[in-house]
Amino acid sequence: MGCKATLSLGPSPVTLHCEPTRKGGRMGEWLRSPIRGVLLDITGVLYESSAEHGTVIPGSVKAVNRLRESGMPFRLVTNETTTPTKVLLDKLRSFGYQLEERELFSPIPAVVKLLHQEQLVPHLLVHPKVEGELRVGEKGSPASCVVLGDAEDNFSYANLNSAFRALMVMPRPRLITLGYGRYYKHNQQLQLDVGVYAKALEFACGVESEVVGKPSPAFFNQALADMGVQAKEAVMVGDDISSDVEGAQKCGMRGVLVRTGKFTSSLLPHPTITPDCVVDNLAEAVDQILAAKGKN
Repeated sequence: MGCKATLSLGPSPVTLHCEPTRKGGRMGEWLRSPIRGVLLDITGVLYESSAEHGTVIPGSVKAVNRLRESGMPFRLVTNETTTPTKVLLDKLRSFGYQLEERELFSPIPAVVKLLHQEQLVPHLLVHPKVEGELRVGEKGSPASCVVLGDAEDNFSYANLNSAFRALMVMPRPRLITLGYGRYYKHNQQLQLDVGVYAKALEFACGVESEVVGKPSPAFFNQALADMGVQAKEAVMVGDDISSDVEGAQKCGMRGVLVRTGKFTSSLLPHPTITPDCVVDNLAEAVDQILAAKGKN
């Protein structure tokens, strides 16, 4: 149930409407410390995914424009791995988002960099659209790691078993996952995400996943460093209470949950995760962030 709070950090108080903050906190407490940077999830925050092109979430384009016009640094952090980064950027621009490539952080470029740096040859279980970007190393060389992304229909028994066998014959098995989500929303329905399949391989092979993407602190910190902002000065806005909200909080940021995307009312109250604030959509989150700007 929404609550009303008054934030008095300047000559004129700002009235806010948000859900309760962490245990022991007061309403609006998440805005009391300065916010100098914002991280935004993409799917479920900027647009809703579908079998077609997807649909923009009302108010989100204007909200992103307002962040830019206000001078508030922001970056997009996504675990989207079913489409090449450039294609995703083009889609966002077609929705009306004015974005630069440097503002988008996804696991694919980060994994490619890791594979080259450590001279790894990957066994790939990813979406066919991104295989070309991730195929590095000499053709025919034995795999030294398994790279697991959102393979959608490619998550067959045969393909999972092939990844399992590849790990079992490696002298030092490495399972690298592009994100670690449990599920996401696509075409108005929930779908299993990569973390579910990663757990199966972890259990079978006795390995731990190396996560590239949310909720990895290294992934968040890369975007924060690019903005020149400390974690305590940043807010993450997303529709995933685990990867977005909890991941951000463990990194030292504030985590705001939106009621768009895959959000369902059954998520709250969560037994272990308490968002710093719950808002209807990105537009409401930006309203509150910008209302508090300059008051700290």
